[in-house]
Amino acid sequence: MTFLSTTPPPRPQDAKRDDRSAVLRAMRLDGPDPNLDEFARRLAREAGTPYAMVNIFGSGEQQFLGLCTPDEHSTFPSVGRSMSLDHGFCPEVVERRNALVLPDVFASPRFASNAVVDLINIRTYAGAPLIHHTGVVLGTVCFVGPQAQPTSTGQASLVLIKQQRDEVMNYLYRRTGNQMPQ
Repeated sequence: MTFLSTTPPPRPQDAKRDDRSAVLRAMRLDGPDPNLDEFARRLAREAGTPYAMVNIFGSGEQQFLGLCTPDEHSTFPSVGRSMSLDHGFCPEVVERRNALVLPDVFASPRFASNAVVDLINIRTYAGAPLIHHTGVVLGTVCFVGPQAQPTSTGQASLVLIKQQRDEVMNYLYRRTGNQMPQ
């Protein structure tokens, strides 16, 4: 006798989420990390922006385990440690598995209408995916700023964000007692 399951097969997105959750647990990526905060501060300084994040995609939200945000005395709004999965540009980076550089967010209508543009006045963005050696995308490293940059800065921003991605992944592997696969 054959029984048919009434449970639908998992959707590819569910499998990705489950794989990501397992890797995040194995790497002990479950909350803010002072070393990642310091990393974000250095990245913001190098990029010349008030914001930088090491962003992990958890269940239902983006979590900033590393965060550089302006303090309460700044003219720029501060951001918290989490954001909806449908806000910002990092979800696009995770989905496409490639870096994304937007020197002027308004130059791209697809990105200009994102909710985060108005929430914290974002005009420039650069982000790169954090990809585990198993192929699972954990999240992103990114920087954002309130002033559009000339298109000519795009290549330098791409080089910077990829270097920073590699540094973050090296750190994440080291903190779990592993070396980053070559």
